[in-house]
Amino acid sequence: MPRLLLLLLLPVLLLAQRQDPPFSLPDSVELRPDLVFARYGPRELKADLYLPKSGQAPFPAIVYVHGGGWRNGSKSAFSRHAAHMATRGYAGLCIEYRLSGEATFPAALHDVKAAVRYLRAQAASLRIDATRIGAAGGSAGGHLVALLAVSPQRKDWEGSGGNPSLSSAVQSVAAFNPAVDLVAFGTLRSNDASNSVATFLGAHFASKPELWKDATPITHVSQHSPPFLFLHGDADTTVPIAQSHKMLESLKAAGVSAEILTAPGAAHGFFNRPPWFEPTLRRMAEFFDVTLKIR
Repeated sequence: MPRLLLLLLLPVLLLAQRQDPPFSLPDSVELRPDLVFARYGPRELKADLYLPKSGQAPFPAIVYVHGGGWRNGSKSAFSRHAAHMATRGYAGLCIEYRLSGEATFPAALHDVKAAVRYLRAQAASLRIDATRIGAAGGSAGGHLVALLAVSPQRKDWEGSGGNPSLSSAVQSVAAFNPAVDLVAFGTLRSNDASNSVATFLGAHFASKPELWKDATPITHVSQHSPPFLFLHGDADTTVPIAQSHKMLESLKAAGVSAEILTAPGAAHGFFNRPPWFEPTLRRMAEFFDVTLKIR
């Protein structure tokens, strides 16, 4: 390639390396978009469901929860993950939830729990195994799935989204750069992350430290917590990798299976971009293959 042409193309090539990989729905996967999984009066929450078109049913299922500081983001954030996992025999529900501009904590957690109950309510018609449901989320979504996993006993966190008689417990969780220690953010005061948490919780740390502690997943770790996989970049300045390590050690101390995939030199949101998309997706698949006991 001529040197001049290479120099002209270099910015384009570098930009391409920072972009999310292209997504197209595999032929073996069925997409059911915009399913209503929870209702709060006139408010409807929607999700995109990815299903294997063939295979040995009933299928294990995964609820995917997007990030965005609890204040933005889209249910499409994990679409490639859900589609890929559907080719491996998993049903995947990519959900929206009420953001902090609409409602404060625990509304978003209510929504995530409602999504799990929805899958159990629809298990027969969707050919889903209600005993094998996991969750995956990144950043703020990582916080929500972590809190979902460690709080099945909190009836005040179930909400009124639907199917109240069913359990919202999950069997395992994959958390990508999760915000699992909100108290650590609270002590920073002026940090953007602490401001996001304050908006999400509806109170600053100084005024309600007990709320920040209660909304922190590490607070609720017990011997009954399900297996965890953490995936985190060691160059993440938005949610430092120390957050994952702290909860990892807490889970291990409680006798819970927990592990971490560290991405050297990777920043926040690394798992959706080259060169980490494929290896993190592969590691997540291996984790769920074991913990959800795929046939």
